Amino acid sequence: MKKNPEAWTTALGAVAAFCTYTSMYGFRKGITAVQFDGVEFGGIDYKIWLITAQVLGYAVSKGIGVKVVSEMKPLQRPWYILGLILFAELALLGFGVVPAPYNIVFLFLNGLPLGMVYGTVLGMLEGRKQTEILVAALTASFIFASGLVKTVALLLMQQGGVSQLWAPFVTGLIFVLPLLLSVWGLSRLPAPSEEDKILRTERLPMNRADRKKFLKTFPTGLTLLIISYVLLSAFRDFRDNFAPEILKGTVNSNPTIFAQTETLIALIILSLMAGLRWVENHFRAFTLINILMIAGAVLVGFSTWLYQLGTVSASAWFMLTGLGMYMAYVPCNGLYFERLVATFRYVSTVGFIVTLADWYGYLGSVAVLLYKNFGQANLSFQEFFAFGCYGLSGVYILLTVVSYGSFRKQYRKKIPGLEPVQVKCN
Repeated sequence: MKKNPEAWTTALGAVAAFCTYTSMYGFRKGITAVQFDGVEFGGIDYKIWLITAQVLGYAVSKGIGVKVVSEMKPLQRPWYILGLILFAELALLGFGVVPAPYNIVFLFLNGLPLGMVYGTVLGMLEGRKQTEILVAALTASFIFASGLVKTVALLLMQQGGVSQLWAPFVTGLIFVLPLLLSVWGLSRLPAPSEEDKILRTERLPMNRADRKKFLKTFPTGLTLLIISYVLLSAFRDFRDNFAPEILKGTVNSNPTIFAQTETLIALIILSLMAGLRWVENHFRAFTLINILMIAGAVLVGFSTWLYQLGTVSASAWFMLTGLGMYMAYVPCNGLYFERLVATFRYVSTVGFIVTLADWYGYLGSVAVLLYKNFGQANLSFQEFFAFGCYGLSGVYILLTVVSYGSFRKQYRKKIPGLEPVQVKCN
């Protein structure tokens, strides 16, 4: 460690971040493995009630987190992570104890604290020479973890005899010890060095005035990016929450399918994101990230077309749409804004911007769920998802291209109060 402290920091941070967020998913995503076939309440599918309640809680959490995460001090972050997740697990206990449909409210309470976890973890990783690698590990975790947690919950129900109502809580218990160890590892990370601050711009908490100033500095680019992110986040979340329904039939014969597909996607995304570490010019890296996001949207639409032609199987289509969505989604959960801040030398915190985008993103997820139930109730989950993929692909590409053009225009001219300086990341 003394001979190569940078390598130690990178390894510790990457592993701890990956394990922390993987563990958090154990307290959130267990419910997505449960189908509740034929169960309705008020004429609405019971699972739609549950997912809507959880996502709404998550969205409210993001709204609260815009202030809480951006103002949080470094020493508070590990305790916030543990406290937020403990609250979520207690909500799952209530979900198991209280009979349906009165337990729906506990899914809202489960999502209510968890929306602030990602921004809190990200705040411990940003503003470093190694941030690309650290954030790549963090974002790969929620791809891998989504499949892992579904598989764990399915195995608990199919082979462990755990009921559908108790599966989310028991799944969370399995991840308690990994969570404690990984958060301890994060707490051992040293603060960004002076060299990090020079290379990546100092990261500081942001009060309300700071947040407003940042948004006014990049009005067009950020607005269009957030609109595109709302659409992307909504259908990525739909794919994640209703994966068993989209692949109905395949799941029963192969409960490990989610761990298999999402692990492969995570490895590909991890490699792509980590590779940006060696792109020294910040604006060039920002450009490459935008190209990657657009390519992901193309893959979503193209793979759906191939599936409907019968060229690829349902499981292959599920994997390819996931890969495309995460190629666009993952950069917006850290690296997009990390390079944006570094390009314009803007003293701020990436956690604020990511949490703000997520707030609108999860409100979009609620809107899609409601539209599916009330506007397209006759469509199967698979058909609805396929049509959504086409719409996502076209609109997302257009919005991303125009958003990037706005940032590029601002980069080429001086912004009052900012000096777009390029610093090499040696």
